[in-house]
Amino acid sequence: MNVDHEITLLVDEIQRLGSKNADGRTSVKFGVLFNDDKCANLFEALVGTLKAAKRKKVITFDGELLLQGVHDNVDVILLQE
Repeated sequence: MNVDHEITLLVDEIQRLGSKNADGRTSVKFGVLFNDDKCANLFEALVGTLKAAKRKKVITFDGELLLQGVHDNVDVILLQE
């Protein structure tokens, strides 16, 4: 799979698992994404896909890197619906 395709899949999963925040943007907690069975099967490297999507300004989240456990409550926010 190429990166753009994985980012498209990531957007779909954020929309599936997330909800609208106060700004009207869709967001989901990193822990919800990381622990979802469908996401686990779809993404070989979820953290790498998240970094690529952030670099392309498709999503945003606080910090540079998200780690399971430590960052489970960090919001991953869609910038492009």
